Amino acid sequence: MVVQNDVRRSTSKAGPSDVACPACHQANLKIFYEACDVPTNSCILLDTEAEARGYPRGDMKLGFCAACGFIFNAAFDPKKTEYSGRYEETQAWSGTFNRFHRALAERLIEKYDLRGKDVLEIGCGKGEFLMLLAELGAIRGVGIDPGVRLERITGPAADRVKFIADFYSEKYGDHKVDFLACKMTLEHIPNPEQFVSTVRAGLGDQTGTTVFFQIPEALRILRDCAFEDVYYEHCAYFTPGSLARLFRRTGFDVLDLQVEYAGQYLTVEAKPRKAGAAPSPTLALENDLSEVANLVSTFSSRCEAKFSPWRTRLETAKRDGKTVALWGSGSKAVSFLTRLGEGDLVECVTDINPYRHNHFMPKTGHRIVPPQDLVELRPDLVIVMNEVYEPEIRQSLNDMGLTPQVASL
Repeated sequence: MVVQNDVRRSTSKAGPSDVACPACHQANLKIFYEACDVPTNSCILLDTEAEARGYPRGDMKLGFCAACGFIFNAAFDPKKTEYSGRYEETQAWSGTFNRFHRALAERLIEKYDLRGKDVLEIGCGKGEFLMLLAELGAIRGVGIDPGVRLERITGPAADRVKFIADFYSEKYGDHKVDFLACKMTLEHIPNPEQFVSTVRAGLGDQTGTTVFFQIPEALRILRDCAFEDVYYEHCAYFTPGSLARLFRRTGFDVLDLQVEYAGQYLTVEAKPRKAGAAPSPTLALENDLSEVANLVSTFSSRCEAKFSPWRTRLETAKRDGKTVALWGSGSKAVSFLTRLGEGDLVECVTDINPYRHNHFMPKTGHRIVPPQDLVELRPDLVIVMNEVYEPEIRQSLNDMGLTPQVASL
């Protein structure tokens, strides 16, 4: 999924300011949010409650670079994270997500005339998006990800797609491609400037290649105090402005920036800049540096004010003998439970992904149960970890004959 590298540090010894920004190398850092003893992986399949409760922990110290707007975990240690075949991140069991994914693939195929072309996807996960491009656009593809599971690659276009279970690095820069995709990966990279520069160097003189990156949108996280979207694996947080500035610095022309999927995803479309050419003009969406600076100054206190009512609600439910279930066992649930601290306020965690069933949540040790188990449990309150899926989840509950209160983070 990622290139594993370390945050660069300046020679200063003066506390947090000794950490140079991994995106622009300026030592102009402000630590604005801290969380200690958080699980260092959210999507690893853990086989026992004991393994889950004893899973490695780390600290988060989110720093804001006033020079370029990049936000990152200055305490991140890449040695504490794992990306392997037991990293189970796919969202492909959701009809809501699959409709979005298919529409995205169709849009890119049409916009960049990808039919019959060659595509490289860095951080391809379980390969769903690359397979969509292959099936809808008859593309030839290569996917690179240490967590790819070859036995799960099926479909009529499988013979046109090759998967490599590895981290992307300069050794894969010799692929000649018409389109390069990298979805939900850059946020895991501790040194994004080095990573994107590696991508640019690999493209060399292929200035006609379109590059497409998709990541979580950090401006929404800051505005909405989305504490559930702050967790250890995500060591890098980008707003439209900081993402565009990174791509321009590393030799790309930014063609388009978009925020989609209910404001949760940020995408950039770019092309390698020709040698000696002037940079492309900036886009209106990039002008966010002053807003980000204002938002980070109050983020920590606003997060606590937003989370406190959730704690009170769950404590009240427990006192009243009511049962609470979380729907969604991924990173948002790990972040929510970790911040809650008291695992006994939540009875169980459920997920529609069958590969996650009967595994355990890091730190709290909750077993992940199939949705059908809720029929016997009959929860009074179901907390949806991502509001995008609330209509889908309400329908599933209704189909099971369950009528709990439903609330979304």
